[in-house]
Amino acid sequence: MERVYHIGVDLHKRNSQVGVVNNNGEVVDMRKLVNDKNLLSDYFHLFPEGTPVVIEATTGWEWICDLLEEKGLEVKLANPYKVKLIAESTIKTDKVDAITLAQLERTNFLPLSYLAPKVVREYRELLRHRFVLVKIRSSLKNRIHSILTKRGIMVEKCTDLFGKKGREFLNSLELPPIYMEEIKTYLDIINKLDTYIKKKDEQIKKIVKEESAQAKLLTSIPGISYLSGLLLVAEIGDINRFISSKKLCSYAGLLPTISQSGEKVYHGHLKKDSNKYIRWVLIEAIEHVIKKDAVLKYKYEKICREKGINKARVAIAQKICISVYWMLKKNEPYKIRKWKKNVFRVSPIG
Repeated sequence: MERVYHIGVDLHKRNSQVGVVNNNGEVVDMRKLVNDKNLLSDYFHLFPEGTPVVIEATTGWEWICDLLEEKGLEVKLANPYKVKLIAESTIKTDKVDAITLAQLERTNFLPLSYLAPKVVREYRELLRHRFVLVKIRSSLKNRIHSILTKRGIMVEKCTDLFGKKGREFLNSLELPPIYMEEIKTYLDIINKLDTYIKKKDEQIKKIVKEESAQAKLLTSIPGISYLSGLLLVAEIGDINRFISSKKLCSYAGLLPTISQSGEKVYHGHLKKDSNKYIRWVLIEAIEHVIKKDAVLKYKYEKICREKGINKARVAIAQKICISVYWMLKKNEPYKIRKWKKNVFRVSPIG
């Protein structure tokens, strides 16, 4: 069915500017709507199913995306940086932005950001919720260490200050009441956070076992837990959107920036505008992978000797990332390579 309308939405915290054009590029509607779900639902109900609606991938787009998808409209996320480059204008208003989005979609020039399915977005929210809880817990533990440092107390007899022996040590301290009360308050909150984090871990484990075959597949990589496997699946999304393993490595921030002038090529630092979650998981897995995979261990040690540990870690993380790409593409588990005689012999043809 031919699309009759193309809609652009310039989303703000309290209201949204909507611009609608027809197939000829003529503006047929322009209005500012308060971000009330009932009001927006009534307005977008006027358009036929499948009508494309463009929203820039800025903070807070998720709720309106869910609302529009429920209405049967085709939601598209625009890359805000690339839209700015394509449609740079001396006149910038909400009305202009909304119409620009609609016109770019109509003419097939819209630079898209990946719009993950709703279930994948929910996985991301679950995982990031857990990360926030862990971050808060870590900050409270650091506060307790800071108090001990203030009072000149050295912790030597227990390796884990927040394990069983560590808790006994903290409870046995004789400090002024104000400090003991502070420590007790932090410990109570840490106990609560431990409970919440454990529930999240159980929820993640259940999802991997019952819902996400891809995440379960990735746990065949040494060092990739249920948590890491689901995180990779949630952050990568549809593997087919990456045309090569190199594209996935770039998305994960594991390839250096490249600039070329004439015949000279310069390799710079790793890309900053990349997915930090994927990179973190792969870097964390290195220690476990090289214990199991003889080929990667050999390469890791070789690069360490020649270029240093940091470059070695990035290089091995790239290798793991490439494995992840092909595992998801072919639906095959990770293949651990054992040491064999002459396995690293150089081929006669180089």
